[in-house]
Amino acid sequence: MGSLASNLAVDGAGAVPVPSIVEQVAAIARNELAPIASAIDAGTVYPAQLLRRLGDVGAWGSHVPDNNAADLNCAIESIAAMGEVCGATAFMAWCQNTLVWYIANSPNKALVDRLLDDAASGRLLGGTGLSNPMKSFFGIEKLKLKGRKVEGGYVVRGALPWVSNLGPDHMFGTIFEREDAPGEIVMFIADCADPAVTLQPCQPFLAMDGTGTYGVQFRDLFVPDELILADPAGPFVKTIRAGFILLQAGMALGLIKDCIKVMREVETPLGHVNRYLPQQPVDFSELAAELAQETALLARDPFNPDETYWRKVVALRLRAGEASVAAAHAAMLHCGARGYIKGNRAERRLREAYFVAIVTPATKQLRKMLADG
Repeated sequence: MGSLASNLAVDGAGAVPVPSIVEQVAAIARNELAPIASAIDAGTVYPAQLLRRLGDVGAWGSHVPDNNAADLNCAIESIAAMGEVCGATAFMAWCQNTLVWYIANSPNKALVDRLLDDAASGRLLGGTGLSNPMKSFFGIEKLKLKGRKVEGGYVVRGALPWVSNLGPDHMFGTIFEREDAPGEIVMFIADCADPAVTLQPCQPFLAMDGTGTYGVQFRDLFVPDELILADPAGPFVKTIRAGFILLQAGMALGLIKDCIKVMREVETPLGHVNRYLPQQPVDFSELAAELAQETALLARDPFNPDETYWRKVVALRLRAGEASVAAAHAAMLHCGARGYIKGNRAERRLREAYFVAIVTPATKQLRKMLADG
């Protein structure tokens, strides 16, 4: 993450350490995110100002490729730091980082020049609409968006049921199938400010209602060439797919770490009986360390084209989701009745953990991907 000199500043007293991006993100999470975490969970707050504040300290730009190489570790650790406090914000952080990942890897220079700096700095917020396409690639769903070639771009129609980290001035990346060339796919950036794009509020979720999640309708949206991420999209998806999944590990790592804290916080009053439970904080500490180490190794090489590497990424994501649910379940059992009170951190963590396990690619899809080879 840079040389020692890059992490020092000079003042009248000499060289003093400069906090790393992850340290600054963690401080914002403790001091600014923690007070509004419950409101984000309940859906009364969408933290646009906080997300832009995180952009100010570099949270959205650390994984931008340099000379055809990228390291996702800082981004993943930053998401984890948010996830220790608020699973919903960790998810929005994944959405934002994924949008940057798409833009930064696009071969379309006009698009990169127009959007990358704004997205990486947080001036432009947004997310990813690849849930349906990712399912379609593995035979689970059919693509819901269709597009036809016109002069200067494409016209797109259709609807996506859930896209997150959105607002009226946000953007997101997604994929359509060409009507004039069935089987061919194109990836593009959708602008929520366009009159042809309609954001439809969703039914309340079990958790994380403040994530700016909407159903999105496209009514003959004109997508100019400068907003095309990749045409055709197939090779591009293979480039960005490992990063798409690995960045999700931050949600799991942060949540598991806080579940361990929850269990330890009740050791004094309940340890005499909790010691009979089969899973203890030390078990999850060891598991979290294993997951973090494996994530760090894979995150250093997200463009690795080897199929063995890809299977390791998928398997890691599966383990991370299952570990999240197990850790949150254990935290609830350790807390007992006090954890069953609405608003208790343990019950929120349990609801957030199920989201980690079902967000695309969900546990069942990951198992299918591994089984299909």
